[in-house]
Amino acid sequence: MSEVHQNHLSKSAVQSAKIRSVDVVIVGGGIAGKACALGLAQLGLQTIEIAPDLGQAVAAPQGSQWGQRIYAFSPSTQKLLAHLQIWDALDHSRMQPVRDMRIYGDRGEKNDQLHLSAFEAGTPQLAWIGESNLIEHTLDQASRFQNKLERINDVIEKIEVDADGGKLHLKNGGAIRAQLIVAADGANSPIRSELGITTSEESYSQSAVVANWTCTYPHLETAFQWFLPGGDIVAILPLPGKQVSMVWSTSSEHAADLLKLNQAEWQEQFSAIANGAIGKQLGELILNSTPAAFPLRKIRAKRFIGPETAPKVVLIGDAAHVMHPLAGQGLNLGLRDVAVLLNIIGKRESFRKPSDAVLLRRYERQRQGDTSALLWVTDKLKKLFSASSNTERQLRNWGLGLVNKSHFIKQRLIERALGDIDFD
Repeated sequence: MSEVHQNHLSKSAVQSAKIRSVDVVIVGGGIAGKACALGLAQLGLQTIEIAPDLGQAVAAPQGSQWGQRIYAFSPSTQKLLAHLQIWDALDHSRMQPVRDMRIYGDRGEKNDQLHLSAFEAGTPQLAWIGESNLIEHTLDQASRFQNKLERINDVIEKIEVDADGGKLHLKNGGAIRAQLIVAADGANSPIRSELGITTSEESYSQSAVVANWTCTYPHLETAFQWFLPGGDIVAILPLPGKQVSMVWSTSSEHAADLLKLNQAEWQEQFSAIANGAIGKQLGELILNSTPAAFPLRKIRAKRFIGPETAPKVVLIGDAAHVMHPLAGQGLNLGLRDVAVLLNIIGKRESFRKPSDAVLLRRYERQRQGDTSALLWVTDKLKKLFSASSNTERQLRNWGLGLVNKSHFIKQRLIERALGDIDFD
């Protein structure tokens, strides 16, 4: 895609071009894009989803090995998936509820920890851990039976925006007009770039190493996170049975070294973390997947709608924001974009089109606050635990213990992590 134009086409010109016209086009084939496309079609809008890999069916996960892309799904995500009528269709034998979270500081002292409990918070669970392909497969299956939704396996080459909507030119030929365009095309969003929506970006000079393990002790439905001296963060997430998923945020150089380790060398690494705390909690960890790594960065779009005048495009998911995985909230934040957009369009006044600027600005206002708050907190926590002076170490670890003693503060933290969406 190389061009974006703002045109003011007459209705006769549009009609004479004989291009296809629909209510909404979603560009992007990830979880956020698929969920948004399904939700908009369920609202009765004629919807097309376009992505280069939509022709490749996502297979249902099976067997004893779990996929590499593991996510923590918050209750807000569960509520959205239930609204889309796919939550009950998921294979819940591959979903692990999280009842407890234990977060440890980097001094290795017993009191330097934060314990969050679903029981204390009065909620059945804090989150669920599940595979990306489990959600995608179920979304794909639901989309097959939605007669208002069409999927096109293609790439956008050019986008034109005018007072009545947008026009998308496809690489394989043809064009589609839509009242509203939803950009769910990832962190390097071509649509965002072509619309001239700038971003604030920062590399963390880190990579996340992910791998799945079998453990000899039960994980007790608990998610663990250790902040280590030097800025590394190791998260261990429970999976069904005696299995866990690891996310180790570390320097890119160390990540490359970790990918080369064998089973015995991994055990040495775990033994060195927090005086062997991982082994004490989970026993021996036996590698159950091929480790992989991906770079970490923070991205926030300056605007979530565009163009600036007469907006007809909405950004959702990674196209709007990317965050550090330490809070496990990246996908949940993107799906809250979807939930808010569906709620606003679903409750719109009868005289407003889905692309009405009033609706899009409502979306932008609602999403900017949630996004800014979560990105800010995650970024500050990452930098706080990367600081190396003794004073900073003492303060941050003392702070964990202090927060752990305050039921009120912990309750507020849990409420923020659970998220909230409204479909009433």
